[in-house]
Amino acid sequence: MTEPRWAIIVHGGAHPVPPEKISASRAGCLAALNAGRRVLEGGGSAVEAVEAALRVLEDDPTFNAGYGAALNADGGVEMDAALMDGATLDVGAVAGLSGVRHPVSVARRLLREKEILLIGEGAHRFAAAHGAELCDPADLISPEQRGAVESHDTVGCVALDAQGHLAAGTSTGGLSGQPAGRVGDSPQPGCGFYAEDGVGAIALTGQGESLARMMTAARFIHRLPGSTPDDALREVLEAMRLRVGGDGGGIALAPDGTVGWWHNSPDMPVAYQYSGQREPRVYLRKAEEEPNAQAHP
Repeated sequence: MTEPRWAIIVHGGAHPVPPEKISASRAGCLAALNAGRRVLEGGGSAVEAVEAALRVLEDDPTFNAGYGAALNADGGVEMDAALMDGATLDVGAVAGLSGVRHPVSVARRLLREKEILLIGEGAHRFAAAHGAELCDPADLISPEQRGAVESHDTVGCVALDAQGHLAAGTSTGGLSGQPAGRVGDSPQPGCGFYAEDGVGAIALTGQGESLARMMTAARFIHRLPGSTPDDALREVLEAMRLRVGGDGGGIALAPDGTVGWWHNSPDMPVAYQYSGQREPRVYLRKAEEEPNAQAHP
């Protein structure tokens, strides 16, 4: 009897990683991957695995999500997050959220509600009413972010569970110095993420306005059936760069668990693993992966 397939991939943002943060970026992605992998190995759902992985990244000040998120022009933290269930096409997303430890868990709770996106104070009230871990907004500001001049982009995860269901999720603090109220691609379905069973799943990172203008996630989903995840990502991100400008990256899964990732930014830390693969793979940039490799389950 063939063992059920599962697969998971996480990323830590498409951006130049300073030498002093390389080790932490690799370790953080691996820790997030392991959290999600344990869910899948235990028979959990893809949605549960994505949430578990992103919660780890939200707790790690190395990344621009949750604790350590970028500061806006007012010196505050406004976070966006999203989660999509490929089995039902349910979406839960929040934008401009502050005072919450784990925005992705608020998105997870919203997943089964009628509304798909809540913002600002409304998102915070929903979080409080549904038992989210609240905090003083100042507690989300890490020492590194005080005085930081550049954000480290969005984090993301996509997963396939043993039942064949896909899920995708994102979490971000946005851009350093962004105007209060700015919303990028990360909480917008079809722009920064998408998941549909039998088709594929994707989570993107990069210049949010460009990703949103091109509806890059939707373009990937339409292109995937006739392409590999790697090739489809490369094609849509290069099309974005040429049409509207902007660097970016993405991670993706095909319905059979084939892993894909690509970026046209200098770096994009990634970790992935699938059933039957003995050890996880962790990379700082695509060039570190075997030439022309396509990860198959």
